[in-house]
Amino acid sequence: MTHLRDHAQHRGATQPTDQILRYRNGTPITRRRYDHLWTRIGTHLPWVHTQGVSTHWLRHTTLTWIERNHGYAIARAYAGHTTTNSNTGTTTTYTRVGMTEIATALATLTGEPHPLATNTSH
Repeated sequence: MTHLRDHAQHRGATQPTDQILRYRNGTPITRRRYDHLWTRIGTHLPWVHTQGVSTHWLRHTTLTWIERNHGYAIARAYAGHTTTNSNTGTTTTYTRVGMTEIATALATLTGEPHPLATNTSH
């Protein structure tokens, strides 16, 4: 995560919400570039192609892990699905989570400390 943050800052990201992967000129890479990167990775790691690994696949896998280990409400917030106008049911009205819980899930997933996370040694 430290290397990704350094990459983003070195390539012109100024806000924590800015896109991480960027071209040398500082422009955020496009969806087409992400697709091309996975094609290139697949030429070196055949299982990437066989398993259909993509950015979306990583998101799906990560969110599934977060949901299984931290619960639906945290997975929903981790994914950025925080709007109240959805068909997910009224339970989500009562299961709001904060940044601390999302940061704790991230720290647990990556095995790296996060300044907003609670103790993840359990």
